[in-house]
Parts: sequence; C-alpha cells; structure tokens
Amino acid sequence: MIDVIDFKQSVIDRSFPNKLPLYLQALWYDGTGDWKTAHDLIDRLTDQRSAHIHAYLHRKEGDIWNADYWYKRAGKIRPQFSLEEEWEMLVREYTQ
Repeated sequence: MIDVIDFKQSVIDRSFPNKLPLYLQALWYDGTGDWKTAHDLIDRLTDQRSAHIHAYLHRKEGDIWNADYWYKRAGKIRPQFSLEEEWEMLVREYTQ
C-alpha cells in the first residue's frame, strides 16, 4: 500500500502509482482534476470505502441528495468542512 505522502506527491507529479485499489485510483484521478474518470471507476462498486468516496464525489459535483445516499451506504454523515479537507481526510484514511 502507498502512504499518504507518496500518494499526494504522485498527484502533484501526475505519476500514477502502480497497483492502487480502485477506490484510491478514484481519489487519485479526482486529485488531478479528472472527476469523470474518478466517478467512472467508483460508480459500480458497493463496498463501504468505495461508497464513501462515491459520496464525496457527488458532494463535489453538487448533487447533495445523491451524496447523502452514498454517505448513508458508507455508514457516514456528510461532513461540514471543505471538499479539500474531505479529500485530504479520505486520502489519509484509506492509504493507511
């Protein structure tokens, strides 16, 4: 597994890391500004991590109803802090 520092550096460098799980691939693409690819990767996955990232992506899109649906599927509540802080939190949580 990749650590948070290497993950974030790979986003800055646009150097896609090898063998990332799909949920981290989605965060990576979102971090590079490619929301569509991020969503396409996560759209059909049903595990809790993927649902959490799916929720974040819909929140970012502005589709709050859909985001809340995915937060519930993930067993989470929509955060009240910025999208940037949520992306950071997701990366830290799922690269450990």
